[in-house]
Amino acid sequence: MSINQDKLHEFLGKAIVDFGATFNAALVRIGDKLGLYKALAKSGPQTPAQLAKATGTSERYIREWLSEQAAGGYITYDAAKGTFHLSEEQAFAMADESSPVFLPGAFQAALAAIKAEEQITERFKTGEGMGWHEHHHELFVGTERFFRPGYAANLISAWIPSMAGVEEKLKKGARVADVGCGLGASTILMAKSYPNSEFVGFDYHEKSIETAKQRAKDARVVERIRFEVASAKNYPGTDYDFVTFFDCLHDMGDPVGASTHVRSTLKKDGTWMIVEPFAGDKLEDNLNPIGRAFYGASTLLCTPASLSQEVGLALGAQAGEKRLREVVTTGGFSHFRRATQTPFNLIFEARP
Repeated sequence: MSINQDKLHEFLGKAIVDFGATFNAALVRIGDKLGLYKALAKSGPQTPAQLAKATGTSERYIREWLSEQAAGGYITYDAAKGTFHLSEEQAFAMADESSPVFLPGAFQAALAAIKAEEQITERFKTGEGMGWHEHHHELFVGTERFFRPGYAANLISAWIPSMAGVEEKLKKGARVADVGCGLGASTILMAKSYPNSEFVGFDYHEKSIETAKQRAKDARVVERIRFEVASAKNYPGTDYDFVTFFDCLHDMGDPVGASTHVRSTLKKDGTWMIVEPFAGDKLEDNLNPIGRAFYGASTLLCTPASLSQEVGLALGAQAGEKRLREVVTTGGFSHFRRATQTPFNLIFEARP
């Protein structure tokens, strides 16, 4: 065996980055939970002692945490002054929950997902699935915190306007079903933006629906929104003007069956909006950092979720447009197009 030393060192360099990143995920979560990023963003450059005092934490732990964060580029260190601070860009991504690139929720979801490593290892041997509801409770909150900023940045301003005639209907007054709504972020966002329309969010996970109901009360939109426990293949109602699936079609055991049911619940001129993770149709198209992240989530979450349900088609989070088109058209839709996209999502329009 002949080892190319340059290639070996290049590979080892990638591995050590990932080794450090594994620890970093937990430390990001700690910084998020303890308000360390927000304290830095609010007060500017601080010594470890100052940040510890401001956050009611231990200076020795804070010093080690700040050092690791600075080494990873998540926080900036001023060697001359011995202080740490967040640059505007770092603060925008780590401390501002209204930012479209707010990152701590992604780490929260990822950490919750890897808590199932032992169970997923066994599923590799048996081929069995693992339902979304079987995961650690932090997954549900982290996923909502991860997706919500992107929805807030794009749903009303770009995604809905990309659907032919939908925005006008919503402004006048439409009936909308948000399927796989989780904690209700997307449903509530639409309800707040289109006060003349009525919205119902469906999800099979009962505890998520309980949280969504409370959040609707907090957002003061309960008069035009409701949440119910139901699956994508049996949610009630007909004559919907607009049905939405946010990052969930690929998780379903029978996405073709779900497509068929959506078709039966839409008006003749209704629209189904499908938001899915960004992916090319070929594996080689997805061998990049975004594809890596989504394949990782798909292995631990999406594929096991689908395999735990009837049919178990297991599209995975990197299904791609061609495969999704097949699913939707097999379900009875004659019109399917890519309406718009972001670096992280593909947004599709389907019509009867």
